[in-house]
Amino acid sequence: MVQIQDKKFKKYLSNEEIQSIVRDLAQQISQDYANKEVVLLGILNGSFMFLSDLVQEMSIDPEISFLKLASYSGEESTGNVKQLIGLDEDLDQKHVLIVEDIVDTGNTLEHIISSLENEGTESVKILTLFHKPDMYTKDITVDYIGKSIPNDFVVGYGMDYNGHGRTFKDLYQML
Repeated sequence: MVQIQDKKFKKYLSNEEIQSIVRDLAQQISQDYANKEVVLLGILNGSFMFLSDLVQEMSIDPEISFLKLASYSGEESTGNVKQLIGLDEDLDQKHVLIVEDIVDTGNTLEHIISSLENEGTESVKILTLFHKPDMYTKDITVDYIGKSIPNDFVVGYGMDYNGHGRTFKDLYQML
């Protein structure tokens, strides 16, 4: 049990369980993108731990870039996506793999896909460590899902509550 500000959380997944999921995803991505020019596009801030662990397990050498977007206030999605740091990579004729820590409503993905439409990419696919299918409202295919989880607020392994809890190695679920 941990407390962050006014909320209490219980352990949901251990770091060992998370790392097993990451290794499986890395193996699949390495196979699917072997001999292809790929750019991993990490969505900050939440994806930084996942993306770091993922690339260390991969047998390919992708380019890595980041976007910083914000759509949460506290534990609720605002429904509005703000772009705080933009893309500065040339994506022409490259395979882009959007790397998310968690996909819930899909609002952020919709915003990213829309912003990539005129970049000349060879392909755009989505990879997420965690997916909340009960919250997902978009028709955008999530190509790689590490684990589907219930519609509970989670922190740890890069995910936060009001900027806190990102550094926990395990994943915690709000009580």
